[in-house]
Amino acid sequence: MPSDFPQRQPSAQPAGAPGGEGAPVRILCVGDVVGRPGRRVLRELLPELRRRHQLDFIVVNGENAAGGFGVVPQTLQELLDEDVDVITSGNHIWDKKEAISLLEQSERLLRPLNFPEGVPGRGWGIYATAAGQPVGVINAQGRVFMTAIECPFRQVEAVLPLIQARAKIILVDFHAEATSEKVAFGRFLDGRVTAVFGTHTHVQTADEQILPRKTAYITDLGMTGPHESVIGMDIKASIQRFLTQLPGKFEPENKGLRLNGLLLEADPETGQALRVERLNLPLGG
Repeated sequence: MPSDFPQRQPSAQPAGAPGGEGAPVRILCVGDVVGRPGRRVLRELLPELRRRHQLDFIVVNGENAAGGFGVVPQTLQELLDEDVDVITSGNHIWDKKEAISLLEQSERLLRPLNFPEGVPGRGWGIYATAAGQPVGVINAQGRVFMTAIECPFRQVEAVLPLIQARAKIILVDFHAEATSEKVAFGRFLDGRVTAVFGTHTHVQTADEQILPRKTAYITDLGMTGPHESVIGMDIKASIQRFLTQLPGKFEPENKGLRLNGLLLEADPETGQALRVERLNLPLGG
């Protein structure tokens, strides 16, 4: 599992804790986990990633974890059993009826905050690393080519002061279709959050960077699951859908399994991003 990301030197800190007071906080953001194949990738690769990089915090987009569409109790528990700190989502969070109760019960499962008032669940939360470093996580959804919901720009700006009062490190999963909207969102939040990472398209972009005011950014994390597919789904069924325009049942493929995501280091005192690295790791590679 080669990486240019420097390995943290061993220390007397407990497993999972940062390398010492003031040490950078190491965070892994994982792109959309698709079905059983995606959950398998996470289960098999995450322990080595955690050990190699001594990760302090892990956020995973899990809106496609149940058969490629939505979340159910079993899949949510599987992700939580991997010691994932927060599970973000997007438009597919509503695809399984069980999600309503899960969103009401689990503080570690987020849905986009810019749905109308009264929708079950929460769109942001304050969590903590094993060493007690507070981490704010926001989940928002774009509007271009997607459901016409509340403005993500204004909704995030409204809650940001509440989160900034409690956490220096703030991560934002922006679940959106249009590249332009994602880029604009990253620039809008530059200097006010630690990282903005796009999800939803299942195709990883090669624009990982630290913006001028020290916010880490990538337009899309990509997909964790079967890459020999049509964004995770069965190739033949997907092509048939385009040829006929008729509805059909989609099932995840099971080939070309990979993990897509972003590693980043953050300054615990300022919340600024210090380093980023894009991950595109094959299972068994």
